Amino acid sequence: MIKEACVENFIEAKKAQIAGAERIELCENLAQGGTTPSYGTVKKVLEKIKIPVLVMIRPRGGDFCYSSSEIDIMIEDIKLFKKLGVKGVVLGVLTKNNKIDYSILKDILKETNEMEVTFHKAIDEISNPIDEIEKLIKLGIDRILTSGGAKTALEGKEILNKMISIAHGKIKIVVAGGVTLENFEVVRSQILSTEFHGKKIVGDLSK
Repeated sequence: MIKEACVENFIEAKKAQIAGAERIELCENLAQGGTTPSYGTVKKVLEKIKIPVLVMIRPRGGDFCYSSSEIDIMIEDIKLFKKLGVKGVVLGVLTKNNKIDYSILKDILKETNEMEVTFHKAIDEISNPIDEIEKLIKLGIDRILTSGGAKTALEGKEILNKMISIAHGKIKIVVAGGVTLENFEVVRSQILSTEFHGKKIVGDLSK
């Protein structure tokens, strides 16, 4: 059972590790849904934090349809973080019609090599995330971070459990959306995953 804490700075990463998180998703600007953290932040977290760290690759908030220049920025960030020894990255790209942009995704994946890749909650913007699971498996994506298209994991539990069943262990479904320390056991009992994600999954790290 993995609790992945979503943090936006070094201090929160330290608190998450102490509080019992098994993995960290490191980003900035959570008010915007998370963007790419700075080089210095990533470097310091890797130096001081002993649990696995996944880094958000997202050049800005807003939608997930990026310009060619923004894609170049994402690729350069991946190259930079790969040299630092980052274990994995978290990303997602969509078309203007809210479909996964597989053409761009394949280009980005050429740069990840042996890094783990999580396709993030951009998948909740598309009409039927269940239909994308096999395609993402074939591309070698390691995880899908999702709330089942709903605002919270508990609201999306039916879709989440269907996704977990279809994934059949070939890709991890990371349950997200309002998962906290307080409701974790309820979420865990109703959604049959082994990986869960949240800003407050091991407590309020902003205090």
